[in-house]
Amino acid sequence: MSTHNKRLPLIAFGILGLIWGSNFIYMKMAAHSISPLQIVFFRVLCGFVPVMLYAFFSGALKATHIKHLPHFIVMALLATDVYYFCYATGAHMLPSGIAGALSGAIPLFSFALSMIFLAEEKTTALKSIGVALGFLGVLLIGGIFEQHLSASNSQGVMYMALGSLSVGSSFVYAKKFISPLNIPAAALTTYQLGIGLLILSIVTPFTDINAIWSDTHAAIGLVVGLGLLGTGLAYILYYFIVSQLGAVAAASSTYIPPVIALLIGVLIVGEQITTIDVIGAGLILMGVVLINKKAKV
Repeated sequence: MSTHNKRLPLIAFGILGLIWGSNFIYMKMAAHSISPLQIVFFRVLCGFVPVMLYAFFSGALKATHIKHLPHFIVMALLATDVYYFCYATGAHMLPSGIAGALSGAIPLFSFALSMIFLAEEKTTALKSIGVALGFLGVLLIGGIFEQHLSASNSQGVMYMALGSLSVGSSFVYAKKFISPLNIPAAALTTYQLGIGLLILSIVTPFTDINAIWSDTHAAIGLVVGLGLLGTGLAYILYYFIVSQLGAVAAASSTYIPPVIALLIGVLIVGEQITTIDVIGAGLILMGVVLINKKAKV
């Protein structure tokens, strides 16, 4: 494999982290106009259409893929509907930077589940230390050790944890059941989002859903930021990274969003950043390095 091809997964890794890191401010903006479930519906719709068109015209969609429908349904729930709903709800209840920081719990769940269900994912001291440091950074940024975490915020923290567990589980499921199918990423994303959209169209209340169009910035953030980039492009990168780097390494791309979300919260929303936040961000980045470091043989 050429040096260029070896760098592609790492480039995708960084881009995915940046995209996911910006999602929290878009969810926060949209939550002023519509409900979390409505946000998820628009997000999945705007992400599904362009990916479906690309997959169709590139010939990635095959009728024979229908036999794998149960796997696509599981991924639609774990990595789309449940994940997005929990995060949209948590982002609505918490400051965007704090919500983004708590998303760093994803690799912790993915790491633990990988050790149980994926024989090829070996536990190493470096990975264990990396996960521990990264999770400690998330806790510091999330203010878990501080008195100001009010009871009203605890529900938002719970939703973020559930969302992290859901998508963390999906990394492991994708590695074990989806990647071996050798189905193109565009097709996998189309099936996942299409099924997720079908489920959402049934459960989403559409009353006052058009209120989002009264806020231009929120609408653009929802359609472009959350839909086209944060959903469509993000999941093509997602499947590519899982197949190239493994479930644990792929899930560690979610260490980047907490830092990005924190910076956006400070620069755009005016949220305050503390010394503890800076220390936490440093621990998260250190965790990324350790969890992706290959053992020498």
